[in-house]
Amino acid sequence: MERFHKTVRSEFLVGRTFASIEEAQAELDEWVAFYNAERPHQGIGMVSPHERFAGARLESFQPILPREDEESSGCLAPHGPRAMRKVSANGRMRLAGADYTVGRFLGGERVEAEFGGDGLVSIFHRDVLVATLARQHRPEAEEPALRRRPQGTGARAQATGTPVLRQVDSRGDLSFAGTAYRAGTALAGQQVEVRLAGDTVQIWAGGKLIRTHPARHEKDKEHGAFATPKGRPRKLKAS
Repeated sequence: MERFHKTVRSEFLVGRTFASIEEAQAELDEWVAFYNAERPHQGIGMVSPHERFAGARLESFQPILPREDEESSGCLAPHGPRAMRKVSANGRMRLAGADYTVGRFLGGERVEAEFGGDGLVSIFHRDVLVATLARQHRPEAEEPALRRRPQGTGARAQATGTPVLRQVDSRGDLSFAGTAYRAGTALAGQQVEVRLAGDTVQIWAGGKLIRTHPARHEKDKEHGAFATPKGRPRKLKAS
């Protein structure tokens, strides 16, 4: 909303005066119609909101609210199955037989797509929601899409069965193979397990899978990570 207000000031109000409130309201209504139906938006792939969400069954959309126990614990609700895809340099990706524009700023990055039953597709980058798109594919194509792995995300040569213990810092992050991965503030100060599964990094706590991230570390640093399965030993202070 703050971003919208900033755009109103910079694109609609600057240098303009109005003879009456009625005139201002009429011109604002016309500008908002242009903003929603014609003006390209960088955050949704340089298309208008009307074009991006055309065909979505928004009337059936219901906001997903956290349960009281989830809200108080700080843990995220477990997400559904996601399909991993690599975004091309032009900001597009192929998903379930359809082309989707997610933004040039994600060019070359791997993202995860989560299918909703409301006609929308949620796009996550590093476990952060970056886009919500109207479904362009056939619903029956979703199951095969979840099984398919994109090129360049095949299984690694490194064995995936050996867990590595890591300490979660006060910000809710941990370090694996020289790269920070998010575990969540609810696990701050605790020791968790890190496992490689295909081309993803899994974080386990209490025998449960907490989070899954696309692997972002350099593959040649995995050897060093598995050489210290219990983390780096703490330095003893000289007495």
